[in-house]
Amino acid sequence: MTGATLGATRATAEWRAKLARPVPGLAVALLVAAVATAGGKLVPVVGGPVLAILLGAVAGAVVPGLRSWRFSPGYAVASRPVLQLSIVVLGTGLSIQQVVHVGGQSLPVMLGTLAVALGGAWVLGRLLGVRGETQTLIGVGTGICGASAIAATSAVLKPKEANIAYALGTIFTFNVAAVLLFPPLGHALGMSPHAFGLWAGTAVNDTSSVVAASYAYGGDAGAYGLVVKLTRTLTLIPIVLFLAVLAARKQAGGGRISLRAMPWHRLVPPFLIGFLAAATVESAGWIPESWHAPLSTLGTFLITMALAGIGLALKPSDLRKAGHRPLLMGAILWIAVAASSLGLQALTGTM
Repeated sequence: MTGATLGATRATAEWRAKLARPVPGLAVALLVAAVATAGGKLVPVVGGPVLAILLGAVAGAVVPGLRSWRFSPGYAVASRPVLQLSIVVLGTGLSIQQVVHVGGQSLPVMLGTLAVALGGAWVLGRLLGVRGETQTLIGVGTGICGASAIAATSAVLKPKEANIAYALGTIFTFNVAAVLLFPPLGHALGMSPHAFGLWAGTAVNDTSSVVAASYAYGGDAGAYGLVVKLTRTLTLIPIVLFLAVLAARKQAGGGRISLRAMPWHRLVPPFLIGFLAAATVESAGWIPESWHAPLSTLGTFLITMALAGIGLALKPSDLRKAGHRPLLMGAILWIAVAASSLGLQALTGTM
């Protein structure tokens, strides 16, 4: 066997091993999602996605070895790429006209809550002593789109790993709380599906939690909440650009900055482009009517699988990593954004 052939054989073996690595964890997430989907039909008030994160967390805590290194790669794939795929699939059920209409309607509430989140982060950070990078990361994570906003902001600020961990731990804690608390609170307040979708889309941190809470609520809340959230995600572009300019000016000592140094590829999440492409295909009438129901079912199941992966990977220690001051800041900020969203809905007549 020649050196070139041996190298190719090794490369093929490594590639197969890499593809096989997530399989055990994905299989477990798939199983939990199937059980949660069946349970969600029996208890529709809870819903499959919410049940999936609960079942995943319980299974991970009770079944020995489910949180070992062998399963972790699969949980990571379920919680990120599978979730992003679900958003693209759900885009096939919406036209561009619907996206523009819903996004436009949500702008007053969305921009108001964004101002509360960013302004509140500045004030609370000063009061609680949570300053600098952690303060900024928690603010954009709460105000825009959770972990995606933190990742994009980190690309330009280049913060310490500890500060990223604090911000992610804080956001993750209130993502879990939102998935569990928002649907019953919405029903208790007698909110319509559209009002709940607008509330979740503007007041819940991460896209995964918005999707899970909205689809658990029922009716059109899922599609409405998803569009509102993705519209909110677009505000990441000007905010990260502004932070990038500030960081570049600081690095240049106040001199000229290089536009080439900007992380343009991190500013727009790929799943957002995929969602808009799917909605464009739907607007063009290229998706047969008979496909809509199966695609909607597939999208919801992928969400359930993603939430199962998050629950399976959930460790109590992850929720304690942020420390008490960032967590307190995140809690007050989260409550303020949720309350301001309801208030703005009442003022604008969208409740």
